[in-house]
Amino acid sequence: MAFWGRGHDHIGNFNFKIELEGLTCAAFRNCEGIGSETEIIEFGGATDQVRKKRPGRHKYTDITLKRGWTENDELWDWRQSVINGNADRRSGSIIICSDDGSEICRYNFYDAWPTKYGGFNQDGKGSDVNVEEITLTVERLERG
Repeated sequence: MAFWGRGHDHIGNFNFKIELEGLTCAAFRNCEGIGSETEIIEFGGATDQVRKKRPGRHKYTDITLKRGWTENDELWDWRQSVINGNADRRSGSIIICSDDGSEICRYNFYDAWPTKYGGFNQDGKGSDVNVEEITLTVERLERG
């Protein structure tokens, strides 16, 4: 008998997919940084001795993706285009899946471009897989 879980069970953090506009290399083992922040603006306090707070500008956190290194150069080429002065902005999605692989929800990000590339740690005695890491700066994030 298969265990399908209950409606209030937690979703495993290993059940996700990544879609990147125009790229076929979207099999990642790790995704970090889905989020948003709002600046806090403090004001007042001159006569009532209590400083008030209100929301300021909003920003979205950078998303870092990691995968085992392959000979596919699409991520490197995308990063290189930014280094060459072309802020090649792309949209994408981080899809949270159930145990059977069906979509539960997705986070759509927009106007992302790679700001960092690397992640390789070489060790002559090691047996781990080379890991490729790319950090994307995101202009907007929506939960769909």
